[in-house]
Amino acid sequence: MEEIRDNLIARITEAEREGWLGEVEGLRISLAGAEDKLAQIDQRGSRAIDLGMPSRAAGPVHSAMPAQRRT
Repeated sequence: MEEIRDNLIARITEAEREGWLGEVEGLRISLAGAEDKLAQIDQRGSRAIDLGMPSRAAGPVHSAMPAQRRT
């Protein structure tokens, strides 16, 4: 997504230089959408995710494997 944003910025610069005013407006709309999407991604990445894992203070951890018998 960052690569898309960077490409849009470069295309806006080129369109402004060439005088393509209609193209500039369309690219700016696309750039705003890309920046919004990046902001959403950043917000999701900053949230802590609770996996429901017990803490060490919860007590001893027992293996799901049965104990081996000695013969």
